[in-house]
Amino acid sequence: MSHTRLVEIPGAELEVRLEGEGPAVVLLPSLGRDSYEFDPIASDLAAAGFTALRPQPRGIGSSRGPMTGLDLHDLAGDVAAVIEHFDAAPVVVAGHAFGHYVARVLAADRPELVRGVAVLAAGARRFPASLTERVAKCSDLSLPDDERLVHLRDVFFAEGHDPAVWLDGWWPDAIVSQRAAMAATDKESWWTVAPSPLLDVQAGEDVFRPAETRGELVDEFGSELVSTAVVPGCGHALVPESPHEVARILVEWIRTRLG
Repeated sequence: MSHTRLVEIPGAELEVRLEGEGPAVVLLPSLGRDSYEFDPIASDLAAAGFTALRPQPRGIGSSRGPMTGLDLHDLAGDVAAVIEHFDAAPVVVAGHAFGHYVARVLAADRPELVRGVAVLAAGARRFPASLTERVAKCSDLSLPDDERLVHLRDVFFAEGHDPAVWLDGWWPDAIVSQRAAMAATDKESWWTVAPSPLLDVQAGEDVFRPAETRGELVDEFGSELVSTAVVPGCGHALVPESPHEVARILVEWIRTRLG
């Protein structure tokens, strides 16, 4: 059974959803999306003996705070404040797509709070700008649904999965704020930093992560630090496509690699 709290942190108030009892796994959503779609994963984590901790980013759900002049370090600081509020450290942080930026910056900035980072459908270090443009069309609520569905199908979802589930769940103000935060942060300042073990959960048909880039994190940090899993038949959306498999991989990695 999940419950929701509003947590006051420096400069903001964040909606946080909690489910389960045990070591905390923090779940961070993709660009401009809420963490409600983590419901099946949160339930599986709770059943496995963990607490699923889901802070909604600023501008999403009931979370409120300044939305301009931020960088990824500020967004990671929000997550750190929530972890400290619940005295949950050290945690595992699992970030989906954009959320993996925040997760990895958090680990780099506050390594004492993080015992492991799972990146879910993380894009390659560099990917075509055209994909970013198509993501913007996926989330543009002023466009007709039929047009958005074409982009959602091509960019996010593998064949056999319904892209219509992502017609909703976008938060336009958060998209603008998060894009600005990415632009304000030097990617090279955190990409090469990994103070804790990494789990790289890749989607087998992710256009943001072509097959030739699958070894990027292992090449960067070594197989002793990085574990890799590939979920076949899924695209960049991953979480709504195969939530129970993602949860299974997370739980197995935590138990076998983190102790």
